[in-house]
Amino acid sequence: MQLIVNYPEKLPDALQQSPEQFEREAKMAMAVKLYEMKKISSGTAASLAGLERVEFLLELHRYGVAAIDLSPEELQSDIENA
Repeated sequence: MQLIVNYPEKLPDALQQSPEQFEREAKMAMAVKLYEMKKISSGTAASLAGLERVEFLLELHRYGVAAIDLSPEELQSDIENA
């Protein structure tokens, strides 16, 4: 499927990006936000952003989003079960 988003013609220039860079960044931002909200998996988010899953996870820090979002209890459980 396809989503078409209209944006001001000068927006990429204002952000000092080419239109292609802006569109890649917009797709990535949408994928990151949906992942952060736990609406989609990291694999689905990576596909949406046009990246491999590991690449997507490695880019999350640019958006202030943790690649692993476990509560202290979940982390302790994982450590005990390792």
